Amino acid sequence: MPELPEVETVRRGLAHFLIGYRFTSAAGLHPRVLKPASLQPLAAVVGAKIKSVNRRGKFLWFELDREQALVAHLGMSGQFLVASKDRPAPGHVRAHFDLSKGLKKQELLFSDQRTFGWLSVEELTDGIPQSALHIARDPFDSAFDRSAVIAAMKSRKAAIKSVILNQEIMSGVGNIYADESLWRAKIHPEIPAADLSTRKITSLVDAAIEVMAAAIEVGGTSFDAMYINVNGESGFFETSLAAYGQEGEPCPRCGRQIRRIAFGNRSSHFCPKCQVKG
Repeated sequence: MPELPEVETVRRGLAHFLIGYRFTSAAGLHPRVLKPASLQPLAAVVGAKIKSVNRRGKFLWFELDREQALVAHLGMSGQFLVASKDRPAPGHVRAHFDLSKGLKKQELLFSDQRTFGWLSVEELTDGIPQSALHIARDPFDSAFDRSAVIAAMKSRKAAIKSVILNQEIMSGVGNIYADESLWRAKIHPEIPAADLSTRKITSLVDAAIEVMAAAIEVGGTSFDAMYINVNGESGFFETSLAAYGQEGEPCPRCGRQIRRIAFGNRSSHFCPKCQVKG
């Protein structure tokens, strides 16, 4: 599933190509592409001008020159692609948009192989779409309260990995960057958050910020064609992963083999020497 670095990469690409353009057509091509709670069909955005492309956690939205916004969640495999004659059209296209700015034209496609992603036309509350109001601010939000997040994590009795994945405490972190952050902070994923010192939790939050910032710089993590940027390019952070997906490989810090364990409905990767449970 695309996490914050991948969604931010997509946001930047959409902003680069589409700010100032108006929707001239909008069509849903699959019955599940429109979220049931959407106030209107996708065609409601026709005529609207894109003022900005915004993000909170893993939610994206196009701010328009009207009260409503076009909101998107990429789900497991959703992709926005700005169409180009230089590359073939993607498969599994679920929505199609035409846009114009003066004489300039653009074609935007929303592709989703697994159809867990969705689009929605929603009203904004304080600049945030209804579907994202329950999501906490992420570390790259200008109003992110680092101290409050650290205190909230410290108050939880759940395993620290579950806590850092909780989108209502700090948004944007998924399985990949949770494993990488825990590895950088030398914290075992199963330790209860309340058992960690404030200093240790602070190091984890800082590690999450550092690893996601590094991933954004190289376009995120692309294990396969299910995640690409809006121009069709893949990210390269998978070549820098220290823990996630590295089962049996030597830990870059100490040389011990990385282990993988079941963690709820997920897996968790860690170094048994550097990340001791206690």
